[in-house]
Amino acid sequence: MLYDQVRRGEITEDEALRLHERLTELKLRLLGDRVSRRTAWRIAREHGWDAIGGAEYIAVTLLQADALVALDESLARRAYGIVPLASLDALMSPGGA
Repeated sequence: MLYDQVRRGEITEDEALRLHERLTELKLRLLGDRVSRRTAWRIAREHGWDAIGGAEYIAVTLLQADALVALDESLARRAYGIVPLASLDALMSPGGA
């Protein structure tokens, strides 16, 4: 996304690289591990969702004790009340979300 923004002239390359560096400093838990899948299953079941869908993103957020940055409004609505939500701007600012 950052590279595309630079190519479209929306941000400078220096700004993109600064943001890229910030993102690579974050400690991340990957989707698809056993614990996140099991937690996603539990979340979907507890909330009566028809499918697990975005529950794994919520599960990883919960397991990391972090805030979810969701560009997808549907995912943000589902996550509301389960995990804290944060804006993309908060993620990119010094000090994080």
